[in-house]
Amino acid sequence: MANALKPGDAAPKFDLPIAGGGRIKLASLKGSPAVLYFYPKDDTSGCTQEALNFTEKSAEFAAAGATVIGVSRDSVASHEKFAAKHGLEVVLASDEDGAVCEAYGVWVEKSMYGRKYMGVERATFLIGGNGKILEIWRKVKVKGHAEAVLAALRG
Repeated sequence: MANALKPGDAAPKFDLPIAGGGRIKLASLKGSPAVLYFYPKDDTSGCTQEALNFTEKSAEFAAAGATVIGVSRDSVASHEKFAAKHGLEVVLASDEDGAVCEAYGVWVEKSMYGRKYMGVERATFLIGGNGKILEIWRKVKVKGHAEAVLAALRG
């Protein structure tokens, strides 16, 4: 079961289209760490704040050798508008069919105002250069999260 991912496991492979054109693949990141963060929706308050927090720290993540990748089920066109509107400096990958969200166990049942629905759980995976998961944050609270991931990356 996808939810059973834990530190030490091999990160599920991905190959996704990204804002600005091109694709990003797990295989192409070999040798350097990656921060894969899943978020529910472009241009909503929490998701925007999280993307801005990772953008504010983008130079520090780059200095640590890491690629920061935000993943949601929004389209590439939506990601491009979102990135342009907020000046984002993280890679935004589109998982429109939800296969990568499923593989990482972040496509979950949520509840709002008593209504149950399926959605993306805000979660972050720190993946080592060897393709193994180093750390997982689930049900992420945005405040202080980028700092926590950076601290973990720096070990």
